[in-house]
Amino acid sequence: MEDILEKVDKGVTQVTGHEKPEEGKVARMIEKQTAKLPSDVYLWASISSMAVSLSFKLLKKNSLSLFVGQWAAPFLLFGIYNKMVKQEKQNKNG
Repeated sequence: MEDILEKVDKGVTQVTGHEKPEEGKVARMIEKQTAKLPSDVYLWASISSMAVSLSFKLLKKNSLSLFVGQWAAPFLLFGIYNKMVKQEKQNKNG
């Protein structure tokens, strides 16, 4: 798989004439801090937001229910991003 990714990177460099861009300071700082959290934290945060949203719905607080319920997807996306960052570091350290 790594060979394929390296070939893609080389192909992009040849076509565009640019090397793969580096991450900025802010992104590296955020990744360094979020990498300390287990990926399960994001999954549980997502499930918790759904449970709280259901509770608000049962209490007839529909606006608040929708607001909190929309947090589930971003938490899952943060978890996926966190997992990808960790795997990329493992591949580099090899």
